[in-house]
Amino acid sequence: MSSAARYLRPDVIAQVQRLDLKARFIVEGFIAGLHNSPFQGFSVEFSEHRKYTAGDDLRQIDWSVYGRTDRFYIKKYDAETNLECHLLVDTSASMGYPAVDPGVEAGRMNKLDYAICLAAALGYLMINQQDAVGMARFDDRLRSYLPPKSKRTHLMRLIGELAGVKPAPDATGKGLAQAIHDVARRVRRRGLMIILSDLLADPDEVIQGLHHLRFRGHDVILFQVLDETEVRFPFDRLSEFVDPETGRRLIVHPQAVRERYLAALREFTARYRDEAAALRADFVQVDTSMTFDRALVQYLIDRRRRC
Repeated sequence: MSSAARYLRPDVIAQVQRLDLKARFIVEGFIAGLHNSPFQGFSVEFSEHRKYTAGDDLRQIDWSVYGRTDRFYIKKYDAETNLECHLLVDTSASMGYPAVDPGVEAGRMNKLDYAICLAAALGYLMINQQDAVGMARFDDRLRSYLPPKSKRTHLMRLIGELAGVKPAPDATGKGLAQAIHDVARRVRRRGLMIILSDLLADPDEVIQGLHHLRFRGHDVILFQVLDETEVRFPFDRLSEFVDPETGRRLIVHPQAVRERYLAALREFTARYRDEAAALRADFVQVDTSMTFDRALVQYLIDRRRRC
């Protein structure tokens, strides 16, 4: 692994203090990895180009790009290039799992840490591609909204907003659906909505919100951000499990509930995946052990589809 690509690893990024540096390192590591991936030729430098297709005006071929890539690209007009993106970041109590002690668990991220780093990296990537990016932050209700802009000064404002975020200790995930509706009503221009949440809320209500976004003409990428222990349930001794949003406690041996828990999680995830497919939205499940490139690739896939 190259020195740049290692910054795609959450355990490495967790040791970087400043969020702006985390975002830059993640994106630089991602771009370094593009050269050996199926996305070669779709680096950030080509954000204002598209591949030549039969019938295009030969005078619009960018020969300098051809000289570097041996491929034909057409310079796009501004109307083709600019994309408006919105990051919807869940900061409810459940996103604070697990409670991480940096002195004991160096290199460990909770769900909110992961979501914030991912949101910051997406913002950095969008601004580099001259896209406009906005952000909505919510817990049990919409807490802040930044309209999309494409200036670097705006990126620093967005990162500054994210850098000070902590999970709301008493806020439930019930605000997810309402936040989606609020953003759908606010945003009039069609764009790309990227939702970062563990989705631990009523699926019926959240899905209604997704329908609202699609009715307004927005494309949607839904990132379900889970902790690696939520996905694998590796516990092997008598444990106490606490719902961070309701305070409900359960003392049980994990072997007694593991199969039922994993089956319930699969069913829960499948519901979102199926509903997203029906809406022609993208659903991606990530966990805190995964490198960040999986999510960034999904963003590029969606962006290329729209251009």
